[in-house]
Amino acid sequence: MVTANVERATRRILPRGLPIVAARRGLGSVPPPALVLAGIFCVQMGASFAKQLFPIAGAVGVVSLRLVFAAVILLAVWRPSLRRLTRQAWLVIGLFGTVLGVMNVLFYQSLDRIPLGVAVTVEFLGPLAVALAGSRRWLDAVWAVLAGGGVVLLTDGGGHVAWLGVLFALGAAACWACYILLSAKLGARTSGGGGLALAMAIGGLLVAPFGFATSGVELLRPQVLIAGFGVALLSSVVPYSVELEALRRIPPRVFGVLMSLEPAAGALCGLVLLGQALRPVQWIAVCLVVGASVGATRTDRTAT
Repeated sequence: MVTANVERATRRILPRGLPIVAARRGLGSVPPPALVLAGIFCVQMGASFAKQLFPIAGAVGVVSLRLVFAAVILLAVWRPSLRRLTRQAWLVIGLFGTVLGVMNVLFYQSLDRIPLGVAVTVEFLGPLAVALAGSRRWLDAVWAVLAGGGVVLLTDGGGHVAWLGVLFALGAAACWACYILLSAKLGARTSGGGGLALAMAIGGLLVAPFGFATSGVELLRPQVLIAGFGVALLSSVVPYSVELEALRRIPPRVFGVLMSLEPAAGALCGLVLLGQALRPVQWIAVCLVVGASVGATRTDRTAT
């Protein structure tokens, strides 16, 4: 249920995939679960590399580079027609782009203060909340309590807790929930990936001034620009491509179960790439959130 919502949102706004990355013949020979896992780890690797740029370009500066480069790539691929868009479509695109920009800023701000695994796990509450909202089944209440217990363990497992980082992650979770809800409207008002490309551009335009204000000319250093381009590829372009190729060949429910592993992937990448070792109780907390997501997805009657 949780990531089935994410899957449906992604499929609406990117129904045909990204040809710039997805060489269909090559990806077609890769098992779909491997493609989904590759997309998950690409996102977390992108976040890990982004965090390493923070001392040079700042969190907001790195977000600016990611959004701007991702927008350039998406606009080049989809080449959306501006004349065909109605006022309602522009309103939805503007809202979606704003949410997209704010979500990334909040997540990177949290990443600057707390471990990657903790930030991803807390942010994952967004799609979980959307999936469980309005449900009257007692089993869904169990998944909600399980996820809540996991977050409690994350923030109360001993040791110092950077509460500002947790609050930023919760803000990112709220934006992720809005992202999912707005994606349906974006898919209804636009076609192909043009709406997402324009929304990404709007998000980049909104965030970039703050990035340059905080980081200045550091953002224009060649090595920073190259690294920012790599973050955009890892965090946006490659994951969309491989996941959409996988969605052509596996049911949404299976996709959702695999995507539920994202908090664990974040914790692993934080450990391997950033040296962020979580305490045993925090690993248990991550497993609780993953378990809640898997359980909610497998018992969702609408994720067929």
